[in-house]
Amino acid sequence: MATTVGHESNIEKLVTDLIILEHDAIAAYKSTVERLSDSALSAQVEEFLQDHHQHLVVLNEIAAELGVEAPAEGDMKQMLTTGKIALADLMGNGAILKAMKTNEDDTVTAYERAVGHPDALPKTRAFFEKALTDEQRHRAWMQQTAESL
Repeated sequence: MATTVGHESNIEKLVTDLIILEHDAIAAYKSTVERLSDSALSAQVEEFLQDHHQHLVVLNEIAAELGVEAPAEGDMKQMLTTGKIALADLMGNGAILKAMKTNEDDTVTAYERAVGHPDALPKTRAFFEKALTDEQRHRAWMQQTAESL
């Protein structure tokens, strides 16, 4: 399911939606770590999970600076992101990572759009660029690793 995050008309709504997206991503990553049968794969996914936790910390700081109440959890999309992982678990590690790659497609798209948001201050844009780089790295690893399994 393609994300709409990044099309918001103001920075406050963008940051709120990115926080929700990060909560959804964290839930999917936790589900993935629990389901992978290879400890080396789980360790790498756990490292990526920490990136998402860090993104959430920074987004919450940005929300506070903007005077926006930060959501404390994800939304209904969380059921889709974690549900894909649960279904993929029936087919093994490669399928789980392919499902996570599709989740990463959404986060990459959201941060690509966020980088170009006209209301983003230089400091905020710099964070969006760093998060985008992280998400691109996560997605590439998911794709390459899934294909090799």
